Amino acid sequence: MTGSAKATVFIDNDRVIVTEYRFQPGENTGWHRHGHDYVVVPLMDGKLKLVTKDGETFAEMKKGAPYFRKEGVEHDVISANDGEYAFIEIELK
Repeated sequence: MTGSAKATVFIDNDRVIVTEYRFQPGENTGWHRHGHDYVVVPLMDGKLKLVTKDGETFAEMKKGAPYFRKEGVEHDVISANDGEYAFIEIELK
């Protein structure tokens, strides 16, 4: 990914990749395709803009409320918050 959000990989082994994404307002992950099923755990309440080939949507994120997505998702994720925002992504190998 070539976005402006700060990505910190905490674990990368034969079973999982655990990455923290930390955004300042307007920062993004960069366009990417998920090569694994994954779980996202928001570290705070916030709002993200999701850009896909079909257009833009917004997701309301709730601190500690995880969600799951299947491999193959393609998108750019952009912070739509006034301050710092962060989540943990857990990719299942």
